[in-house]
Order: sequence, then structure tokens, then C-alpha cells
Amino acid sequence: MTDRPLQMRAVLIDEPGGPEHLSIGMMAMPVPDDDEILVRVEAAALNRADLMQREGKYPPPPGVSSVLGLEMAGTIVEVGADCTDWNVGDRVCGLLAGGGYAEYAVIHCDLAMPIPASLSFEEAAAIPEVFLTAHQALHWHGEIRPGMRVLIHAGASGVGTAAIQLVRAAGAAPFVTASRAKHETCLKLGAEAAIDYRSDDFAERVAALTNGEGVDLVVDFIGAPYMKQNIDSLAVDGRIVLLATLGGSLVEDLDLRAFFRKRATLTASTLRNRDLGYKIRLTRDFASTNMPLFEDGTLKAVVDRVYDWSDVAAAHRYMSENRNAGKIVLRVQ
Repeated sequence: MTDRPLQMRAVLIDEPGGPEHLSIGMMAMPVPDDDEILVRVEAAALNRADLMQREGKYPPPPGVSSVLGLEMAGTIVEVGADCTDWNVGDRVCGLLAGGGYAEYAVIHCDLAMPIPASLSFEEAAAIPEVFLTAHQALHWHGEIRPGMRVLIHAGASGVGTAAIQLVRAAGAAPFVTASRAKHETCLKLGAEAAIDYRSDDFAERVAALTNGEGVDLVVDFIGAPYMKQNIDSLAVDGRIVLLATLGGSLVEDLDLRAFFRKRATLTASTLRNRDLGYKIRLTRDFASTNMPLFEDGTLKAVVDRVYDWSDVAAAHRYMSENRNAGKIVLRVQ
């Protein structure tokens, strides 16, 4: 891209705070290294981390773009000297440490995934962060196997809807918690049962649904308020994979003997601050077996709503109100 412009448009944060502090402005154009590709971004998806970063509560790792956006989809416009597997014009999507809410983004060539021909840019942008996070939780930490029972909290969230499908694809049975209005979405994706977290004790419902045996794996984003019930929901030798603490991080009056009774394993995991090698291995492991499943319809990118990126503040408000079932996507124009 010999005529690469010096500047581009991007969503900027004038100061930490609410969605009203987001606006489109100008910033320096990213320049790809030899092991990176430059992508003209067509769509970027929202994540909870974006809201936290906007509020000043989740700064990007050192050396990472301050622009929001952990996943994007677009067209390659420039290829680094060491990126022999990609060509200008290829459609790609991928996981970013930041920088997705912009006209252009750079990504390491081994983190890019080809977009299946049947998918739009908006659908492809809804894949990387949530499916890689769910794949990591289920396969790398949860050691999922056919026949297992899996409880997924926030089942209608981006990661939740991805996890339901990946559990099914692994030959296991997904159960979810979600608000009642979102149960139909979860059930259509393959959930065995949906539990209303607002009105039901999910540990009691899990016991009833599993004949008192419990689930083999819990994937949780809520944290402290759910920990005791998570343990109660587990089968013996069960696992809890904790991906966030949206409901709080301090558990009061937790008797650790409950873990011994279940011989339980608790794993806390993040993705954004993992090193490059880890992300490359995860991307390759996921893409090699799962990207073809989007082409044949086994897996689906679940998009709740698409906003023009000029309406980014409205998109953030929509997510903060927990109204979405699936991903919220920005169309970058």
C-alpha cells in the first residue's frame, strides 16, 4: 500500500466516562510490521471489555492501540514481508488486543482467520473474541468431552451463544442461565434447558434437570454472587471456569470444604493479556476444526443488532442495558 494515508478515522474517547464521550475523529494510520497485515475494517463487534475501557477501568496492555475493539472483519490492503499465506484482497476476521473501532487495523498474520464465503463482514466480526473465548474455556480449561453436562451463565451473551453451540458440537449437553426474555434464543441454539436467573435458584434447577447428579463444567462470568451455587451445581470432580466477575469479586462466608466435597477445580482465565504465542495457538486450534462449521451451518454467528459506527454511543448504551441476545456489531464506513 505505497500510497497509505497518514491518518484515518477512528472512535476516540475524549475522557473516561459514559457513552457520550465516544466520537469519531482522526488519528495516525497504523503501519504493519513484517509479520502483520493491514486490514480495511468493514465491521467491528462490541465486548464488555470495551465498556470497561471506555470507563477507564480496563486499560489496554502496554504497546497496544488505545482505540476500542477486540475483534474485526475486513479486507487485507497490505501484507507484511513475512506473511506468505495472505494476499491483498483476502477477507479476514480476527482477534485484536485493541484497535477495532477504526477504518484500518493491523493484526499479526497468524491471528487472522479467513472469512467463510457465505458470511457477511458483520457476521464474521461477531466470531473471533467470543468463539475463541468459549473454545478456550470449554476445550483448554474445561476439558469438555462427549456426554458431559455444561452450565453456561449469561447464555444469551456473545460468549454464551458461542458456548452453547460449541458444547453441542462437542457432543455435550448445554444448560444456561438467562433472563426469561432471552430463553428462546438459547433454546434455538441448542440449550437443553434455560433457567431464569432472576426468579429461580439455578442450583436447585440444575439438580432437578440432572436427577441430582449436577453438571461437569460451569462457565461463569458473574463471579462472587454465583460461587456458592456454582459449587452446589457441580458433579463430583466437576470444573468451574471463571471468565469475569461482572457481579463482584468478594465471596463472603465461603466454606472451602465445599470444593473438597466435590473435588472441584476452579480456573480463572483471561484472553486479552495473553502473550502472542498463546493467542496464535488458540486461533489455530479453533480455526482448524471450527471455521468450516460456519460454512455448513453447524455454527452460527449470532448478531443481535448492527449499528453504523457513527451511532457507537447508542450501541454502547444498548449493551450496558443488557438488551442484546448475541453480538452487537458496528458497521465501519
